[in-house]
Amino acid sequence: MYKKFLIVASENNPASKNILRNLIQFKRNPLIASMSNSASFDIYTISEDILHEENLNLEKINKYDFIIFPCTHKSTKGEKSLSIHSPGNWREAKLGGKEEAVSPSSALFNKFLFEKLAANVKKYELDEKYKVTLEVTHHGPLINKPCVFIEIGSTEFEWNDRRAGFAIAKTIVEAIEEFKVNEYQEVAIGIGGPHYCPNFNKLQLNSNVAISHVIPNYVAPITENMIRQALEKTIEEVDFVVLDWKGLGTSEQRKIVLDALNKLYVAYKKSSEITKG
Repeated sequence: MYKKFLIVASENNPASKNILRNLIQFKRNPLIASMSNSASFDIYTISEDILHEENLNLEKINKYDFIIFPCTHKSTKGEKSLSIHSPGNWREAKLGGKEEAVSPSSALFNKFLFEKLAANVKKYELDEKYKVTLEVTHHGPLINKPCVFIEIGSTEFEWNDRRAGFAIAKTIVEAIEEFKVNEYQEVAIGIGGPHYCPNFNKLQLNSNVAISHVIPNYVAPITENMIRQALEKTIEEVDFVVLDWKGLGTSEQRKIVLDALNKLYVAYKKSSEITKG
């Protein structure tokens, strides 16, 4: 499905540099990759931050099938995390992108990448130190190619942790080389819950459901336009919406979401109703 990947990183972002140092050792000769007709990646670095599309060469980006942004993650609690999320803004565009606009996202690739990350964190014995988590869709850039952020959080120490950089680099390479479309997986967007998506994490790892964009409850009231954006910017056809029912807050907020889904003729399931392996 995707053959040409581009890794976009900032030379002034410590996690980007850390991950790239490790990625370079896995880069294959482009001639060999083209002869074998296998997926491959190129690296594109800039000196500015990667959250603002005006800093990016969009003409270059548009030549590729899929874009991966390795980056730092910051949190007020300083929690140690390795995270994955789709870019975009449900409301204000405080960190790149545009208001109420999200970038294309692949539910199937995001799930595969997340599974690989969780497996490698365990394989390289980082699971006692780092929490592997999805994040909701947030911040820029806004581009026209399917893309995903993969991040190290949340302080200078973690950003420069070579073991974390290696685990993410290995995850990126394995995902690129091994990804195949699983036609039996169900594609969904997520609505509700907090920023770090505890219920959607469980589904992404332990169910047949693949999640692309996630709309958190803290952007409430969740609008029909937000849901339409998430549906339209998911590369695959969406089978249904997954609702973090308790994470939708009040009965009034749940009604707003259900009314919007009914208006859009979109099926939905509560996260608690989905079978987990």
